[in-house]
Amino acid sequence: MCMRRVLLFTFLSFSIPGLKAQDIQRQVTVSESEKGVASYYHDKFEGRKTSTGDVFDNDKFTAASNKIKLGSYVKVTNISNGEVVYVKINDRMAAGNKRLIDLASIAAKKLDFHKKGITKVKVDIVSEDEGRSGILAQRIFDAHLPKNEL
Repeated sequence: MCMRRVLLFTFLSFSIPGLKAQDIQRQVTVSESEKGVASYYHDKFEGRKTSTGDVFDNDKFTAASNKIKLGSYVKVTNISNGEVVYVKINDRMAAGNKRLIDLASIAAKKLDFHKKGITKVKVDIVSEDEGRSGILAQRIFDAHLPKNEL
C-alpha cells in the first residue's frame, strides 16, 4: 500500500501543474473524525493571506490544518470541557507542526482555552450546510455578548 502511495504521489507531482506534493499527502490522511491538539493563531498573522487567499482575521471562525482538506467545515469539541465551535479550514500550518488544528482566537475563546494556549480536541468534518449554519449561529450569539466576554 505504501508503495502505491509513493507511485501515485510521484505521478501526480509531475503530471498536474500547480498541484503541490503537500496537498496530495494531506488529502490522504483525512478522516471523518479525529482527536488531537489544538492551538490558536498568534496576532502577528492578522491581515496576512491564508492558503486559500483569504485575508486572515482573528475574529472570524476559521482555522488551519495540515490534515484536513482546505474549504472543509469542521466541528471542534474541547475534550476537557465539552465546548463546541464550528470553523472553516482556510489555511495550512508550518510543515513540521504536529498539532491537528490551529484556530482563530475567537474560536479558542469559545472553546475556553485561550489563556492556556493549547487543548485536546475532537474534530469532526461536517457538511457545508451544517458548518455555515453553526458559524452563523455563533456570530449571532456573539453579537449579543459584551466584547470582554469573548
